[in-house]
Amino acid sequence: MFEYFTDGARRAVVLSQDEAIALGHDFIGTEHILLGLIGAQSGTAAEVLREQGVELDRARAETVRILDEAGVVAAGGQPAKDALAAIGIDVAEIQRKADDAFGPGAFQYPRPAYTPDAKRALEQTLREAKALGQERFGTEHILLGLLAVGEGRGLEVLTALEVDRGGLREAVLARVAQA
Repeated sequence: MFEYFTDGARRAVVLSQDEAIALGHDFIGTEHILLGLIGAQSGTAAEVLREQGVELDRARAETVRILDEAGVVAAGGQPAKDALAAIGIDVAEIQRKADDAFGPGAFQYPRPAYTPDAKRALEQTLREAKALGQERFGTEHILLGLLAVGEGRGLEVLTALEVDRGGLREAVLARVAQA
């Protein structure tokens, strides 16, 4: 599926993974996808979100607040690391060796998995692009997919930032129609 994503959309997805890791989460939720779209800084989604007053720092702070209130602990994959340590595998040593060989940050363990809501949003991306008659998926389609799913913490973040989700969808579709 990712082979059909534009470079900008791929960058946003990678940034969503980076956001999850930076926040110490061992999952990628719709909130991380939203942060990736904002963090991409270019592309239709980032532009429209900016026009709606969405800023990365505020969105990140709301993400942390919402997850804290939900009791989501930023474990940074520690349970998986502990399980490997129990059988004699030192993840920190592997990371040091990978950093030495490939550069800092080249090895991340565990790689966060997508939540069911995030998977649905990415699957909806395909449907949104197809409905618009497009073969490649851009950041605008990811944002439309996130909005169309209708649930997930990414939408909670938008609500906390007082973004009108219907208006956001209309703004994205208007921008796509201009292209």
